[in-house]
Amino acid sequence: MRFFHLSDLHIGKQLHHYSLKEDQEHILGEIIEYAGKLHPDAVVIAGDIYDKPVPSAEAVTLFDDFLTRLAKIRPQIPVMIISGNHDSADRLRYAAGILKKEKIYLAGSVPQKEEEHIEKVALKDEWGEVNFFLLPFLKPAYVRRLFEENPPETYSDALNRLIKRENINFKDERNVLVSHQFYMGSYLPETCDSETISIGGLDQIDITGVEPFDYVALGHLHGKQKVKDEHIRYCGTPLKYSVSEASHTKALTVVTLGEKGKSVKIEEYPLHPLRDVRKITGKLKEILKEERSPEDYVSITLTDETDPYHPKEQLETVFSKILEVRIDNTRTRTKWMEAEELVLKTPEENFADFFEKMQGRTMDPEEETLILQILEEAKEAE
Repeated sequence: MRFFHLSDLHIGKQLHHYSLKEDQEHILGEIIEYAGKLHPDAVVIAGDIYDKPVPSAEAVTLFDDFLTRLAKIRPQIPVMIISGNHDSADRLRYAAGILKKEKIYLAGSVPQKEEEHIEKVALKDEWGEVNFFLLPFLKPAYVRRLFEENPPETYSDALNRLIKRENINFKDERNVLVSHQFYMGSYLPETCDSETISIGGLDQIDITGVEPFDYVALGHLHGKQKVKDEHIRYCGTPLKYSVSEASHTKALTVVTLGEKGKSVKIEEYPLHPLRDVRKITGKLKEILKEERSPEDYVSITLTDETDPYHPKEQLETVFSKILEVRIDNTRTRTKWMEAEELVLKTPEENFADFFEKMQGRTMDPEEETLILQILEEAKEAE
């Protein structure tokens, strides 16, 4: 069983004030070309199809064109899609019943009633069935009605209970989980500026509950990486969506599952963006001589000791898409060191300071856990 693992398309996203429509159109077209050449048994998209819960008509049209072109490939390739934290579950699963007839499977929401289950799509190959479990982005609050007598309090608990109630045959059958969450193993995975971690790390999920799956296709983090084991992976975004991703090498992840018990095979096929996202550091005169890709999105840091005359205006004669211009020299570093340090604290740290002033003591572990839960519930209610 060979399938594409995609995630975090973020269709409709802007990079600073620049529209990425043309860039996204180009990269989705390259993925279509790979699908036509490699003809995978399935295409999996692990959430964050759109950049906003209410995507623009332009964004919807772009994704519709992508699915339409995929559907035209013969023999037809099944496409499995889950919603991410940027998506609207209801909007994403619109017309899901009709699309299922075209082998396009949309999972917008997690189970919330006793009769509901994680959507399962079973495909066959020479070794039998492969079960794909489509689990959209979840928060503990989403499944409280399902476990009314003892509601889950953590993300890990919510996910583990959902998986347990499916009675999955891990011993004899091959199973793939498609999920959009923040998973961690023995260490925190690599993140970037465009990703947000919840208060106190409460949205982190331990991978222990998903390790029995033969492959775990993850979305949410923008850098491609494994989480402890090779078969638990973030495929990353197809494009660079922030300056902090400038060093990333984007690729199409292709997964091959053999017979039960055999190691999963991971291949990466290069993606070629219309424009790159780059960081450039140096003196103005040196940078102005650069001839490489003037259409790229660039973050520029000038190291001139004397302030250049109208630097941005000069740079705009060479680069058409400047994201930011920074100055880093002796003067700016001295100013930074002399400036009064601004300490930014998290909400729980601010409350801990307040508690200590009011009570004359620090919070005990039970009180710390309670305030973390209250702050997380407040965030969910926003």
